[in-house]
Amino acid sequence: MSDIEQATVVHVRCPDRLADEAYRRVLELLADVSPVVQAIPPGAALVELKGVLRYHQLGPQRLGELIRVRSVARLGVDLRLGIGSSIAVAATASAQVRGPGGVLLVAPHETADWLGPLPVEALHGIGPRQGQILRDFGVHCVGLLATIPPATVQRLLGGRAGRQAAERARGIDPRPVVARELPISASVHHAFTNRHELDGAPVRATLLDLVVRLAALLRSRGQVARALTLTLAFAGGTRWETTRRLPEASAHDEDLRVLAYRAMDAAGLQRARLVSLALRGEDLVAADAVAEQISLDDRRENRLLAEGVMDRVRERFGFDAIGPAATLGKVS
Repeated sequence: MSDIEQATVVHVRCPDRLADEAYRRVLELLADVSPVVQAIPPGAALVELKGVLRYHQLGPQRLGELIRVRSVARLGVDLRLGIGSSIAVAATASAQVRGPGGVLLVAPHETADWLGPLPVEALHGIGPRQGQILRDFGVHCVGLLATIPPATVQRLLGGRAGRQAAERARGIDPRPVVARELPISASVHHAFTNRHELDGAPVRATLLDLVVRLAALLRSRGQVARALTLTLAFAGGTRWETTRRLPEASAHDEDLRVLAYRAMDAAGLQRARLVSLALRGEDLVAADAVAEQISLDDRRENRLLAEGVMDRVRERFGFDAIGPAATLGKVS
């Protein structure tokens, strides 16, 4: 059977609340199978298998199982994979996988029969409000939706949404899988769960911890940030946010700390009751694409050397093996 006659679109769902770094590693694993991987943050992805089936000498079902086994074995992350002839069918299938992981393939000639009995809300792209409108009209399953004239569905759901729903109920979705990496940002967050914190030493210590975690995350990805965004959430629901650009793109603890503390000072807090802090690296680029100047400062060069050593220690023994104070301490 040729690639064209097979289901070659894979929709991958990661576990809920998967860490950013684990998600990125899942994407890297998918890229080992196919060069066409489309990231759908925060925890999903699309993979196009057309053109690689012959290379792997495996069918779509076996390739899906291979992806899942590799993810569990290498990353400890189980995945739910739906495989279909279009994005809509594959995404609908992945949502029907029960349990923490599994692979569900819907062959092209089985698409109509498989979609037909599903509740209308199960169709990819149909939200709760749209599902209720269709049910009020007497449309309870995808098969029935597929029999309704598209013009009628458009009157119920609106022009574009109705047209898409009518097409997807028939297994039609012309969108291609487009190779796309993660958005060019990375973030870390801390919520004060026990009580609200006043601006002071505990808040500064928390901000320092976020700086170190963000810097380590960027270095593990081989990226540097050109800007930082600090977001403060206060008791009562109000928020404050500011973005500041770095003089030079960096993923070093010291550079990010200086900018993060300046951003915090700009907030001008006076006994404000903080609920949470978030720090986001913006405008990320590959580290090897940025020239790094030699500082001619022995203390800075020693700190950068120690930073690399501590990265390796954390990679082996866990992030908390070294605290943030040690990371930014003086190095002789």
